[in-house]
Amino acid sequence: MKAGDSMLTELFNKSRHTVVLTGAGMSTESGLPDFRSALDGMWNEVDPLQLASRDAMQYERNMFVRFYKQRIKKLKEASPHPGYFHLAEWERNGKVASILTQNVDGFHQLAGSQNVAEMHGSLREMYCDDCGEKSSSDGYLDDVLACKCGGFNRPGVVLFGEPLPLNAIHQAKVEAKKADLFIVLGSSLQVAPANVFPMEAKRNGAKLVIVNEEETDYDKIADLVIHDKIGKVLADLAEDKARLDKRK
Repeated sequence: MKAGDSMLTELFNKSRHTVVLTGAGMSTESGLPDFRSALDGMWNEVDPLQLASRDAMQYERNMFVRFYKQRIKKLKEASPHPGYFHLAEWERNGKVASILTQNVDGFHQLAGSQNVAEMHGSLREMYCDDCGEKSSSDGYLDDVLACKCGGFNRPGVVLFGEPLPLNAIHQAKVEAKKADLFIVLGSSLQVAPANVFPMEAKRNGAKLVIVNEEETDYDKIADLVIHDKIGKVLADLAEDKARLDKRK
């Protein structure tokens, strides 16, 4: 076992309120492309930031729909990797208090996690832009784009130019302040407000752990940094924790 993994096990076992923040790296290990990589050849000349915007939904409706049909199709073809199920089990056992995610794939809920704050919405649902009625995003694959009220069924994600969901952000703030251990999994921590919560946790006395293959600007303030695959780190943690639990 690596020294970093051993330290993570020690911090995790001592924690009474562990909060986990997940970013794109968590999803990509399930075979789901990150936002920019989700575009195949037909989108080479298009900026994904423009496609995933409220302006595109209003003024480039056909291209907007094609883009999200492709993203939803890729989502349906992928599934949560074992790391998601470890997090869900630890939540059931009271070791993980909550999960804050920048991802829109719904993998945490599919794996069984319940206390999840989806800060950027969910691609697994759509809702009418007029009346707000929600339904499964499977409708996009079946070209069910019109609501019964006549409005447009749009993806349940936050588009560029739209505010973030207040309930999810409030939950994230509360959990960051309550954390005694804050673990970042697969986030570059470049996007606000998600990159504020690790600092919020640190200010309130939490230990900060960052697991990411690439370096982040927050590595220098973290108590532990592990540059490795998330799935491997979580599998090692689960194995080590199970071994320690047997000794009790």
